[in-house]
Amino acid sequence: MSLEILGIGTATPEHSIEQLDAADLAQTLCWQSSGQLRVLQALHRRTGVRTRHSVLLESSTNSTPARQSFFQPAKSADDRGPTMASRMQRYESDAAPLACAAATAALQDAQLSPADVTHLVTASCSGFAAPGFDIALIRDLGFSSDVARTHIGFMGCHGSLNGLRVAQAFTDADPNACVLVCAVELCSLHHQYGWDPDKIVTNALFADGAAAVVGRRASAAGSSWRLAASGSTIIADTEDSMSWRIGDHGFFMTLSPQVPDTIRRHLPEWLGGWLGGHNLSVEEIGSWAIHPGGPRVLTACADALGFDPGCLDPSREILAEFGNMSSPTVLFIVERLRERNAARPCVMLGFGPGLAIEAALIR
Repeated sequence: MSLEILGIGTATPEHSIEQLDAADLAQTLCWQSSGQLRVLQALHRRTGVRTRHSVLLESSTNSTPARQSFFQPAKSADDRGPTMASRMQRYESDAAPLACAAATAALQDAQLSPADVTHLVTASCSGFAAPGFDIALIRDLGFSSDVARTHIGFMGCHGSLNGLRVAQAFTDADPNACVLVCAVELCSLHHQYGWDPDKIVTNALFADGAAAVVGRRASAAGSSWRLAASGSTIIADTEDSMSWRIGDHGFFMTLSPQVPDTIRRHLPEWLGGWLGGHNLSVEEIGSWAIHPGGPRVLTACADALGFDPGCLDPSREILAEFGNMSSPTVLFIVERLRERNAARPCVMLGFGPGLAIEAALIR
């Protein structure tokens, strides 16, 4: 059985910041010498990101620098910025409107109403609140109070792939199920102070956004995009390669520079075997929706699997226009591929702490 994708919707905060403007802002939070501004500017350029959106911005970069007041300039080398409590207060107030915007767009694309939805699956790894934004979706959009809720928490950048797997399980089990999957992340809440390689890299990459998908059990083969299968693996002895941990001043990520090489070594064998189980080879894949953890991760995937790097143009475009929004990002890429009627089958890939590889096959 497969999950027919009826509609996709995406949303970003109103205001955005250009990368060199973001580098200037980052310098005020580092409490280091002015000479390090050149390092920050070079690093921000190398990310492949041009602009990013954030719920914290009060204006966009537009001949003048973008404005925000949440992160104040560092007062000392020991300053670590806003407390976790203040960051989570912003998550609680700002995640729901963004999720509602994406879910509304997905329902409109599917030409459905909230009353048609029987199951709601939400995903997020950048904040915690209870009641959560799933309750806000039900309240503000008019879902039935009896809708079945499932939350995918703290899974990282592949969280929406986990959400799609759950959605397919629901539609496989119930032919009348109509599932909405909504992923929202406010990564900019976790900007870290200080001069630390891991922190300044993640500060330069991550952004805010939301995406939603509406689906039901596919009745027959047709022109619609259908989730046919999903797969998952953990690469042994790579627990230290990537992490996402909770601190007193936000969540902080560690990202080993060895991750691209790890992907090169392990992705081909696993993905080849997984595709083989579905009577496919890498050469038969028509398009790729690979989460852009960074430009080196995308290059590693193309190198490892041996396909034309041009196949990753949609991933690079989304990275450039929006940054790494964590879990919603791969759905932004699928939306773009679907709009362009890209060739299928399409493979979705995401990587997360573990080191985990998550995949989905769209026919």
